[in-house]
Amino acid sequence: MRRRLAPEAHRGNALHPGAWWVWAIGLGTAASRTTNPLLLGLLIGVAGYVVAARRTSAPWAKSYGAFVKLGLAVIAIRLVFAIVLGSPIPGTHTVVTLPEVPLPEWARGVRIGGRVTAEGLLFALYDGIRLAGLLICVGAANALASPARLLKSLPGALYEVGVAVVVAMTFAPNLIVDVQRLRAARRLRGRPDRGIRGLLQVGLPVLEGALERSVALAAAMDARGFGRTSPVPARVRRAISVLTLGGLMGVCVGTYGLLTAQGTSYGLPALAAGLTCALAGLRLGGRRAVRTRYRPDPWGPRAWLVAGSGVA
Repeated sequence: MRRRLAPEAHRGNALHPGAWWVWAIGLGTAASRTTNPLLLGLLIGVAGYVVAARRTSAPWAKSYGAFVKLGLAVIAIRLVFAIVLGSPIPGTHTVVTLPEVPLPEWARGVRIGGRVTAEGLLFALYDGIRLAGLLICVGAANALASPARLLKSLPGALYEVGVAVVVAMTFAPNLIVDVQRLRAARRLRGRPDRGIRGLLQVGLPVLEGALERSVALAAAMDARGFGRTSPVPARVRRAISVLTLGGLMGVCVGTYGLLTAQGTSYGLPALAAGLTCALAGLRLGGRRAVRTRYRPDPWGPRAWLVAGSGVA
């Protein structure tokens, strides 16, 4: 049975890529504020359903499965750490008692082995599901939003940083596609594609293709005059640096305050001040950019609805 995919996005039906990222960040923020497995399962289920219904056949849309596998690996690693290194949650129901390794005096507070409780395992499981939910939300945005269109929507001050991020976001899906293609080719030739031997024989062509793609991308960027900037006075450059760095620090402090119970009083004012400074710095930094936008993506009612659902 052929897998159902959303129609290819064009200017008439395309959703702004920033809306998908706002929606995913909203889901990730909700996942970071709870350890309730029911709520986390609902958030992960919503993200998976939306990806299954709206992703296309583009290369970046195939990376969602890798994020899900990475989330499962995070849960397994968190449980292993809780079993081997112990849990900060004391419990009364002992599951198993492992041999404890004696440690020196300077390592007081750290243990290897010992008593493993059911309460500690449940705490580690819920914490691992929360981390996996964050990864899956980011993977959903990566699978739904076009990196190239997202780069086109960034302000001029973030263009260079955006190019680096977009290249990194595009590299991972292409790497997964290359691995799948080479493994399928080896199976058709009757050669092993699993195990250490198969991994080593697939890894070299994948790295070679990645290097060729990087060289071709660098040549294309150089041919298009990437990195050209207009002259800006020194005082404006200093003001841009102060406003941008101060704004980012305010955003970090405000976000931390909103995500913790103790920082509710200062979280919102710090976040508002940081956003104001950062936006002012980005506004001034846009003077250095000499590029223009060809037919920018519109932010319509559908984008407001998607972004608003994530915020809600």
